[in-house]
Amino acid sequence: MAIIVNLDVMMAKRKMSLNELSEKVDLTLANLSILKTGKAKAIRFSTLEAICKALNCQPGDILEYTDE
Repeated sequence: MAIIVNLDVMMAKRKMSLNELSEKVDLTLANLSILKTGKAKAIRFSTLEAICKALNCQPGDILEYTDE
């Protein structure tokens, strides 16, 4: 099972920097960076909700499932 995190794609579409998103969702740059690079093992729904609200998108815009 492979979950791909497309956070960088959505940030680019919205022309939002990691610093700006960090301030809007109240997460550290380190935690957002881990999520952005796909190294995160889990994400809280509250975090996903805050990111979706800040980027004006749906969870499916950020997370993608691929069958390896």
